[in-house]
Amino acid sequence: MSTFKYVAKNKDSRTVAGKIAAESKAAVIEELRKREFVIISIDEIKEAVTNQKAFRSKKVKADEIVIFSRQLATMVDAGIPIMQGIDALQEQVTHPTFKKVLINIRDDIQHGNSLSAAFAKHPAVFDSLYVNMIKVGETGGVLSKILDRISSYFEKTLRLKRKVQSALIYPIVVVCMAIIITTILLVKVVPTFAGIYASFNRELPAMTRLLIAISDILRHYLLFLIGGVIAIAAGLKQWHKTPQGALIIDRSVLRLPIFGDLLRKVAISRFSRTLATLIQSGVPILESLEIVGKTIGNRLLELVVEDVKTSVREGESLAAPLSKSGVFPPMVTRMIGIGEKSGQMEKMLLKIAEFYDDQVDAAVDGLTSIIEPLIIGFLGIVIGFIVIALFLPIITITQIL
Repeated sequence: MSTFKYVAKNKDSRTVAGKIAAESKAAVIEELRKREFVIISIDEIKEAVTNQKAFRSKKVKADEIVIFSRQLATMVDAGIPIMQGIDALQEQVTHPTFKKVLINIRDDIQHGNSLSAAFAKHPAVFDSLYVNMIKVGETGGVLSKILDRISSYFEKTLRLKRKVQSALIYPIVVVCMAIIITTILLVKVVPTFAGIYASFNRELPAMTRLLIAISDILRHYLLFLIGGVIAIAAGLKQWHKTPQGALIIDRSVLRLPIFGDLLRKVAISRFSRTLATLIQSGVPILESLEIVGKTIGNRLLELVVEDVKTSVREGESLAAPLSKSGVFPPMVTRMIGIGEKSGQMEKMLLKIAEFYDDQVDAAVDGLTSIIEPLIIGFLGIVIGFIVIALFLPIITITQIL
């Protein structure tokens, strides 16, 4: 999206000037005609291209959006006009990308656009869930309430995400450090011992020969191995961008021995909370399911949501396709079925989300307690093997002598 400056005449024949963020010059002309302006000139601001690159390069963190939503809700609730509220908030924001986004939103509102329409022009910052909830808040006159609800939703989602990250980061860091240390031992230390043992003119123990063979392979083919790992990772990343690849990889992730169950619980919690928040805010059910499918972050679950949409469109229930998917446990589908029949869908979904939040907490704690001794045990075996293999020839020779 680019920014254009224009000069035009309004209904009173007064010359007015301003800026509009739009996809093209044609879109600017269309917007000005809607305002019944007589266009004098339209020019693209070249700096906007640089700014747009900055939008892509410096991602706005979820924390920034949560704080912004909370503060804007407070201002709207206090009766402060939207434009003044956003203007005040953009002065406080330190993140350069977010600041520019808010300035553009303020300008759009000043030129007659609705808040949701202004947000919709920045999908990298405000996703479809955010925009649709704001649209409902504007229509129903409950914008401050909706902004509070958005803030609560993002806070809980962010807290859940950080808990999962904390459970994954520790073992990943430890394993990476172990791989680096082991590689250094095999590439630098083992060859030194191999040179010493070569002068013994004796047959080395099988364990030592195996260790030296592994060391030789790593020394000669280390760069090829690293390149192969990078190539495989890049290939999987590209494959994940295809519908078939995303489906196979995402299904496999949910079936992982230790982490699969945790990620499944996170996905169910996110599905339930997102759908509950949208329904609670007054977003139509089909539109809510459309948004949930886009934001759930798993291709397999996205297809399940597509089946649910088809079922609802044909007048059937949500629970049946969820039950057939095999992803959602019977408890979840039963609670959703009860929610449909009782007219308390959003309450049931929130209860499911809260239940699985607790389940994720327990799973993270359990995962940490299981993984730590496993990693320590694995490292002990690897380092122990290297040490024994290195000193076994010395012990053998000492016994002979």
